Amino acid sequence: MKTGFVGLIGRPNVGKSTLINTLIGEKIAIVSKKPQTTRNIIKGIYNGSDSQIVFVDTPGIHKPNHKLGTYLNKQAYYTIDDNDVLLFLVSAKEEWGRGDDFVLERLKITGKPIILVINKIDLITKEELYLKIASIKDKYDFKAIVPISAMRNDNVDRLIKVIKEELNEGPIYYDQDEYTTRSVKFLVAEIIREKIFNLTEKEIPHGTTVMVEAFERSGNSYVINASIIVDRASIKKIIVGAHGSMIKEIGIEARKDIEALLNKKVYLDLFVKVIPKWRDKDQYLSEFGFEDFKENE
Repeated sequence: MKTGFVGLIGRPNVGKSTLINTLIGEKIAIVSKKPQTTRNIIKGIYNGSDSQIVFVDTPGIHKPNHKLGTYLNKQAYYTIDDNDVLLFLVSAKEEWGRGDDFVLERLKITGKPIILVINKIDLITKEELYLKIASIKDKYDFKAIVPISAMRNDNVDRLIKVIKEELNEGPIYYDQDEYTTRSVKFLVAEIIREKIFNLTEKEIPHGTTVMVEAFERSGNSYVINASIIVDRASIKKIIVGAHGSMIKEIGIEARKDIEALLNKKVYLDLFVKVIPKWRDKDQYLSEFGFEDFKENE
């Protein structure tokens, strides 16, 4: 049985979360056009007939311009060395830039096998893809270069095959009916946060988070109460919307995905709470959901 941990590394918005959802066949990571949407380390478990691969989704590595960005980068760095294989994701649509060079240099020092994954090939022509590969292939001795479309599930089977070639035989780490190490409450909170970002677009800051405060089974349904945490009253006003229109829409869209996740009817109540800017790191980590982050001090 081929087993191991595989890290998904790259700049923001290259499709890491979409890819891990496609690989696992379940929605475990939220997807948004808003940069730095992924804030916590998310593990997805792929169980094949001859393998168990634990995929680790990480925040996009970027040049930080605020405290949140600094923590996201540290969280991504923290996981790199713990993986057996690294998938370096780039967007087929974007030109290679200094940010990609920065990420690649950070990956090189690990000594781990690096597979270059060119995502979003559905957005370019075959000729453009050929030129893209030609412009990148000599930047490093990649174990393989695999073009894919995570959104359309194109060539993802090929990617899994290439990954298996870099893994060793070993025991499985998780039960074969598991597909993530995250709790259901975490997934519910992430679904709600995704809807907030997608429906409000650029108006809502990255610090916005969601806390599930009540999660109860009631017969053949679930009753869920969740708080949306913001740091300013002006942001609360946007999320609530005129006469409660926005928070109602967020609730409707979130409930659809939560019901699909739980396969049960869901009664969802959302509340918006204002918590002022954090006073110190511990307050920041506890109030804004960085439950997995550990800093090397």
